[in-house]
Amino acid sequence: MNRETALTATAVGVVVVALLVAAVVPGVLADPTDDGPLPPGRVTLADDLALAPSDVDGQTATLHVETRLRHYGNPADNVTVRFRAVDTESGLVETTETVDVGNLTRDGERVVETNLTVRREGGYRIETVVFRDTERVDSGTTTVQGLDALTPAYAQTSVGFSDSDVLPAVSVSVADASNDRTALSLSASLTNRGDDPSENLQVTLLLRQAESNIVAGRQTVDVGTIRPGRTATAETELTVPSNYNYYVDAILWKDGVMVDTARSVANLDPQRRIQVNESVEDVEFRVEDFESGSGSDGSDSGDRGESTRTTSEGTSPGFGVVTAVLAVVTLLVSVLVARWWSR
Repeated sequence: MNRETALTATAVGVVVVALLVAAVVPGVLADPTDDGPLPPGRVTLADDLALAPSDVDGQTATLHVETRLRHYGNPADNVTVRFRAVDTESGLVETTETVDVGNLTRDGERVVETNLTVRREGGYRIETVVFRDTERVDSGTTTVQGLDALTPAYAQTSVGFSDSDVLPAVSVSVADASNDRTALSLSASLTNRGDDPSENLQVTLLLRQAESNIVAGRQTVDVGTIRPGRTATAETELTVPSNYNYYVDAILWKDGVMVDTARSVANLDPQRRIQVNESVEDVEFRVEDFESGSGSDGSDSGDRGESTRTTSEGTSPGFGVVTAVLAVVTLLVSVLVARWWSR
């Protein structure tokens, strides 16, 4: 066999072996780039949930919820994020919102946000779940408390009662006084802590008798415009019965909504004193509780003392000696009579 014949036979053999391998092992001759469907890219939560109140009313609060998704690798299709608020005490679901993110094709982060409206009671656990084509791929939890402390929009104002030792929120002074009536001059100090002039506000000054809680006087005063950073006063005068103590309540109103309060006291009773946060009462000694006579000027007790002195001075100092001598004589006579009778 010459050399060309041997090479030809070898080449034929290699082809036959290749064909046999291709028939026995599928895919050997397939396109190396044809690997089937690619695995989906990875999607995770990038950081913690961010919460901020966006709208607050008397019963509910709307929370603006924001999170970030991190995507890398191959495209991720049909991505959704579910936000759910669960009551921390009862475990009941308060509200649920689902955001459709769509298909993620580029690596990086993406912001996902929505609003959750819940009742302003207790606290809530905000659960965030990420789905990729109905498959749950990541989750996170954040807890929020104290929603009842949020101020409703209708009660928000930059004006409030002053809080200073030099200038108290409520000042009280005596304008006039008679036997049974006292005129009190009341002044409430207000400060605008905002950046804009104040709205139309009113202040009600109210006097309540401390022991009975009866309202003794009330007056509402309109508050003028207060420039940013400035302090103004609302003043009025109320006349009340004297010799009583009063709580002085100041109430700030905005469109009929109570937005702030302050308190002071007016001590007109010389025997009792009250304070803003607690009452202090002195024990009063009542002389009439221990008197036995009907007179109020002490004449009965003076008569009794004079009568006692007269009795002492009218008794003779020697009266006790005479009485003793007479007793001895009587005893001797009795003994002699008894002896004579026995004979």
